[in-house]
Amino acid sequence: MSKPQVIVHATGELLAAAVAARLVTRLVDAQAARGSASLVLTGGRTGIAVLEQLRTAPAMGAVDWSRVDLYWGDERFLPTGHPDRNETQAREALLDHVAVDPGRVRVMAASDGEFGDDPEAAAADYARVLADAARPEDHGSVPSFDVCLLGVGEEGHTASVFPASPAVYETERSVVAVRNCPKPPPTRVSLTLPAIRRSAEVWLMTTGESKAAAVAMALGGAGEVQIPAAGARGQRRTLWLLDRAAAAKVPKTLVPPLA
Repeated sequence: MSKPQVIVHATGELLAAAVAARLVTRLVDAQAARGSASLVLTGGRTGIAVLEQLRTAPAMGAVDWSRVDLYWGDERFLPTGHPDRNETQAREALLDHVAVDPGRVRVMAASDGEFGDDPEAAAADYARVLADAARPEDHGSVPSFDVCLLGVGEEGHTASVFPASPAVYETERSVVAVRNCPKPPPTRVSLTLPAIRRSAEVWLMTTGESKAAAVAMALGGAGEVQIPAAGARGQRRTLWLLDRAAAAKVPKTLVPPLA
């Protein structure tokens, strides 16, 4: 498992643009090596800003979007098309504007979908989706995603794995239903930390001074039960992509000069 690497940008806007450019390069490299690429999307202000920047990035056309497998790290368990769903926001920001293969866009079920208002069934179904997509070389029931994009909450949650919640203790399942979330909406579906750790690269992106304490704790050695984002690691690379405000409390020895 990789050690965290910190990259700091002056502002959230610069961070989103830089991550979009970095992502183009990573996806192109994966497609050149293997013919396809896989990407786990996240929601939130920074995650969607990255997709908006990606849509207008000068080199965006270098990615063959018909050969990108898309997944989500978590989803708000709401009806199809609800404006708060991560899928809805991702489609508006990017996916409706590029030539994705609908069969390779693997969304988490909505609360008005085939499983009705049953997030446990939706989670079990997404675990099956992941298992079906896994290749023999993945050595398990979760694909080895090329990049997993994640946000970080003020209390240190990532995806929808919150501190001291049942999800943070999960070691067997790849996807779980999350109820009684401390921030709305209360019901969600989320990858677990073991599933996230199947990624080749994990990129944790966050901005703002309200995140500074959680970021510092995660990078300072806090356990994943207290700060779940601390447990989000990639097999080959773990990037913490921060703006100056979010990095304000990180020990100076871990913070390189501004990118």
